[in-house]
Amino acid sequence: MKTELVDVNETRRQLTVEIPVGDVESAIERVTREYTKSARLPGFRPGRVPPGVVRQRFRAQILHDVAHDLIPRTIDDVLSSKGVEPVDTPDVKDVVVEEGKPLSFTASFDVVPAFEPGDFGDIQLKRQPVAVDDDSVQQTLERLRERAARYEPVEGGVADGHTLVIDLERRATAADGTVQAPDNHEKVSIEMGAPANPPGFDTEVTGMTVGDSRSFTLSYPADYAVAELAGTSVAYTVHLKELRRRVVPALDDEFAKDLGEELDSLDALRTRVRTDLETEARDASERQLRADLLKQIAKRLPFPVPDALVDREIDRRVEDFARRLMSQQIDPRRANIDWAAFRQGQREPAQESVASALVLDQVARSENITVTEADLERELERYAERTGLTPAAVKARLEQEDGLGRMQVGLRRETTVNTVLGRVQVTE
Repeated sequence: MKTELVDVNETRRQLTVEIPVGDVESAIERVTREYTKSARLPGFRPGRVPPGVVRQRFRAQILHDVAHDLIPRTIDDVLSSKGVEPVDTPDVKDVVVEEGKPLSFTASFDVVPAFEPGDFGDIQLKRQPVAVDDDSVQQTLERLRERAARYEPVEGGVADGHTLVIDLERRATAADGTVQAPDNHEKVSIEMGAPANPPGFDTEVTGMTVGDSRSFTLSYPADYAVAELAGTSVAYTVHLKELRRRVVPALDDEFAKDLGEELDSLDALRTRVRTDLETEARDASERQLRADLLKQIAKRLPFPVPDALVDREIDRRVEDFARRLMSQQIDPRRANIDWAAFRQGQREPAQESVASALVLDQVARSENITVTEADLERELERYAERTGLTPAAVKARLEQEDGLGRMQVGLRRETTVNTVLGRVQVTE
């Protein structure tokens, strides 16, 4: 067999192969025998069609099957013997397969050549300070108060600060006089003074009491933010079902006790909030430090990132974004997203992400950094704790999704990041 492997560039290789006639003929005969077992042709009993007739009748299909059988196996054998590992399925072109002739083709593919990432001691990083001031603590306490707010019934008429529960009918009249069909809604909650309320709506409903009904017409200005309402008139009929007021609890010891049995005072709650904010700040500082490190080590890759790896990373990012949309009950196919532009926007960060991963993998190989079974079991336990599943269930699901390998790769890279962090210069 004739083979030639040439370097197209630093990461691209092209393999030219010519498989001898004898090997091609043997493959043709083998495939022909398989066809003979099931061939059905007029004038012949099933399984009794002469091989010569089968070979002539199904010539194109047989040669196609021979090529699909010989080419992948040949590529694997040749590259394995040469110690070459492609990063993606080779792109096969220029296939020539004919009876009585060698089978020839070319296969192009990307590789990651070995390289020396160098000494990391010259990398300088700054760790963000972990500082939580009193204002941040107070803002968090106020947010907790807002989340704990409750609604209480209100007697009397509608006024500022009230929340209305109404049945609503509206009928819009377009600028050209066209009257639309009525639009009905039941038990709609509307907060007085909310920016989204129609212009003039608050004034029209002020003073209503529970059980009252009112009808009125509002005119939307031509420059109204909602285009379909701009320049229209809308007739409203409102029936007030409930009237409530939002009550925010006082920031005191009782409020703290309501948030947890272990909190016996407002001071204890302040301490807990400060501790949580400091933990979040430390975590954010550590994430930023690692992100800065990855940016730095990505620059250590001495050759362009192979396109196949970049495209794979972009695919992963697109799929991850689509899953996040679906988790929010948004159909990615119907979302108003320019997916081509989204993919293009991910190219540069994908290149950086792949470059840093290649450098980490090279460090792990050169320093024999591995993931033990104990490391994997600990990670499975942490994952199980986050998801509420048992470690065995998590492992079974990952095995089914072929995710254990990805978890091991991630753990090895995380361990390598820790190793590299110990060698760089970090200033506080």
